[in-house]
Amino acid sequence: MPSTLTLAPAPPSEAAEAVRLEVRQFLAEELAAGTFSTHVDTWLSGVDPAFSRKLGERGWLGMTWPKEYGGHERTAMERYAVTEELLAAGAPVAAHWIADRQSGPNLLRYGTETQRKEILPRIAAGECYFVIGMSEPDSGSDLASIRTKAVRNADGDWVVDGAKVWTSNAHHSHYAIVLVRTAPADPTARHAGMSQLLVDLSLPGITINPIRILDGGHHFNEVVFDSVVVPGDMLLGEEGAGWHQVTAELAFERSGPERILSTFPLLAEFARRASSPAELATLGRLSARLLALRQLSIRIAAALDRGELPDIPAALVKDVGTTFEADVAEEIRRVVDVPASLDSPDPLGRALAEAQLHQPGYTLRGGTNEILRGIVARGLGLR
Repeated sequence: MPSTLTLAPAPPSEAAEAVRLEVRQFLAEELAAGTFSTHVDTWLSGVDPAFSRKLGERGWLGMTWPKEYGGHERTAMERYAVTEELLAAGAPVAAHWIADRQSGPNLLRYGTETQRKEILPRIAAGECYFVIGMSEPDSGSDLASIRTKAVRNADGDWVVDGAKVWTSNAHHSHYAIVLVRTAPADPTARHAGMSQLLVDLSLPGITINPIRILDGGHHFNEVVFDSVVVPGDMLLGEEGAGWHQVTAELAFERSGPERILSTFPLLAEFARRASSPAELATLGRLSARLLALRQLSIRIAAALDRGELPDIPAALVKDVGTTFEADVAEEIRRVVDVPASLDSPDPLGRALAEAQLHQPGYTLRGGTNEILRGIVARGLGLR
């Protein structure tokens, strides 16, 4: 197998299993107290700042970051155990998810010392939330075609004009890391001239327009920038290095357990009652696929612990993982005699409805499957 897709097995981690048990106990207590109820796809739709602060108080956010920035210097394997348990329980983790998963690591890698000290401790405390500012209304997975621009004014600040779309929970977030053009587009070098800005979403000139999903829920948005003045010291990393920085960021976005567990609450509810031959066969197929996908995902976590940046395997996990998430809803729907309805008194009917209504987004967010397969093909030297 080509080296770009070869990952060493994840080593056993007693620390990861210990923190897993702590998280399970915490979740059981929270469920018993009624502080949250289980839902599908809660890493995007389950916003609960109070719950995020509880995780921060327990040291379960910013887990791998240096202590000087509010982190806890634990391993990626320990963080994987925490996030896996939260997702499996359908807990409301959307408020902090993007900040903890990728914005914080991006700041650690490319941010100034002032940016790190001001923002990272607040993320780790569950008090500061981020949104991704990559895709645009006419530039989806083809990020090289973005048109949002930032130009320096006489004061050395950035003036930003354009729009970003699919900005999940922008209406709940404090900051966006926005990919912009800081130099005119060059058809011969499509990835040149891009930079990332750290944008305070309370700045004048920013409008957040909701994009509602099929059930009327609101977590997607369009964010419009109309001559927004961003302080000059809010450049993230190097001017002109935006494409390289985004590529590194996407390894964190595409490889985590949320790419295989968005519909796990539905699968778990189905497993509790599967009894007919058709139901048991469906449960067996889905369980086998999930176990294989988990091995792929957890090996990437181990690679991150080793300091690697496994962007090609991450693209593969996102492709096959989100396809699996959609298949969970489809395969269960075919074998159960339970109407899918958000108002159903049956937990299976409610979970099935949630999974079906969120299903169109599984294989789109984080890059469409077609784009991801192109990334894998290039990584293997096939195109």
